[in-house]
Order: sequence, then C-alpha cells, then structure tokens
Amino acid sequence: MSIESELKKAGIEVVGTLDTLSSNTLAHDVAEKICKAFPEQNFIFQNLFIALSRIPMYIAHMPEGLAEANYFYKNSSIYFKAGVSVDELEKFAMHEFIHYLQEIKNKKGNLIKLGLCDFGDLKICGMALNEGAVQLMASKALEQEHELVKYYGISLSTNSPTYYPILCNLVEQMAYVTGEDCLFDSTFYGTDLFKETFSNLCGLNALLKVQNNLDKIMNIEEKIIKLNQKLLEDSCEGMKAQKVASKISKCKEKLKEYYFETQDLIYTSYFNTQFNKIYTTADIDAYRLKLYNYKNYIGITDDYSNFNNYYINKMIDLDDKYESIINNTSIAVVNTGKIANLIKRLKDILTARVELK
Repeated sequence: MSIESELKKAGIEVVGTLDTLSSNTLAHDVAEKICKAFPEQNFIFQNLFIALSRIPMYIAHMPEGLAEANYFYKNSSIYFKAGVSVDELEKFAMHEFIHYLQEIKNKKGNLIKLGLCDFGDLKICGMALNEGAVQLMASKALEQEHELVKYYGISLSTNSPTYYPILCNLVEQMAYVTGEDCLFDSTFYGTDLFKETFSNLCGLNALLKVQNNLDKIMNIEEKIIKLNQKLLEDSCEGMKAQKVASKISKCKEKLKEYYFETQDLIYTSYFNTQFNKIYTTADIDAYRLKLYNYKNYIGITDDYSNFNNYYINKMIDLDDKYESIINNTSIAVVNTGKIANLIKRLKDILTARVELK
C-alpha cells in the first residue's frame, strides 16, 4: 500500500509542507529542551538540531479524536493538524520528535523497534508502554508541572493532564520502582535495560501483565473517544444514544478495573520482592521511606483502600522484621529506632491526599 493510501486510511489529508522557518524553529527549540531535560543521554545540541530539522513536516486535515501532531513511521514524517498556530506546535511536536529519535529500522527499511515497542512479524508488543513513556518524557522536556486530575472517577497525579494521563501515571509508577534513567535510556534507544530492570525487581510475569494491561487501557480509551464522537452525530439520539452512552459507561468501568489491577500489581510485586532483601535496620528505614513515598504516585477513588491496607500490613511486618534483626547479635544494628509507634497514625496520614511533587 502506498504512503498516500496509508495516510488516507488514517484520515490524514495533506494540505502542504510546513514552512522552513517554522520547521527549523521547532527543531531548534525541541533539541534545546531535550538536551536540557536529559543531560545523562549526552546529546550534542548541534547534531540533534540538524537531525530534527531534516524531518519532513506537513500540515494536514485530520479527523476528530486524532492528536494535533502525528509521527508516521512509514515515511519518517510528522503531520500537524491544520489550524494549529505555530506557537502551539511545539507542545504537540515534542512527542513526535521523540518518536523519530527512537525508531530502529532493518536494512530493508522496515520498522522493527520504537523505543519500548517491538514490531514483530505476528504482533506488536509494548505500544502503550512506549506511548506512556514518550509522553512522560515529552512533558518533562516541556517542564510541565504535576497536577491532580480526575479521569473516569480516578484522582491521580500526572505531568500530562490532557494527553495519555492514565498511561503516564502508571509508567511513572514503574519508573519510581526502577529509577528514571533506565526508562529514558530504553525509550530513546530501544534497549532492554528498563524491562530487564523491572523484571528483576518485580518478576517477569508482573512485567508482562502490566504491559498487557497498558495496551488494554489504551485500546479502551480509543474506543471511548470513538463512542463519544458517535454521540455527537445528528443521527445519534433516543435509544441509539442510550445504547452508546451505556457502552461508554461500561468502558469506563473496565478501564478503572484495569488501572487499579495494574497499580496494585506494580507496588505489591516490587515491595513483596524487596521485603525479602531486608537484612539490617538501615534496610528497614530505606524500605519504609520508599513505600511511604509511593503514595505520591497512586491513583485513588472514594472507595479505594488497597494501598492503605497494604501499607499498614507492611508496617506491621517491618516491626516483626525489626525485632528479628535486633535480637540477632550477628547482625550489626544500624538504627535502633522502632517503627511500631507509627502504625497508630498510618490511616490518618494515608487517607489525606498527599502533596504533589
């Protein structure tokens, strides 16, 4: 199928080429922000600017529901929605420029990897994980602050309140476990470092389940967008509108189910595994602090209590672990402070909404 046919199938109708001044301005500003946001990646500004400025960029009519900018990997080009001002283009372009930097093609020019996403012969793996990671990084490069938002009844913290907020939140929870550097490295260069690190810390089954759930969440969100568009059609009224609204409601409930299943899996698989690696009271202090700070990342609803309950139970387990350590004379005691006194305050602390980062 030709590129023109592929674009038409996606609903993209090219209007014209983005002018050279705008293209160079975008490439310059994006390169500058990427170098500043990710110094550990050792990008050279001049080389990055030249590479980005050579990307073909177009203005196009796009269907409702499609992002204001789209990277089309089959011809390594970016398409911007007609009518978006040049000043607004940068915040939409950042995500697509990162897609350009992360693509890996074989000798035949076929895409085989896009950061955390693998394009196999039979299936694509990790698409939602990669999208969430790219948007998380795009928001970081654009210096977007974290906000407390509410989607599908879930209150959560995200630095991307209007674009993939659910995915960004969950990927950020994964990055809290692994550390951000390995996420950034794997997202830019398609390395296995992030997935291997998460798998080592949480287990391979947890990684595969989380990755699969993220794909389900992204697919449900796309379905909700299409159903909402149906509601706006003139012919959608009466019983038809009620059926569409019912489908949307069911999709939202399913999305919430996958979200909390994924969130609970991330922190339980990690902290259960790390609990078995506690040998000193210093380990207890580090574990307790990391578990406590995890509350800054979780999404909640009025009736969600899983994390609170898990935290309280782990504090009790830590108290038992502490007693075991200090009573073992072969283990050097690093810190003799007890944590049992904290348990009385746990519910009050955890039920209050935490201050955002």
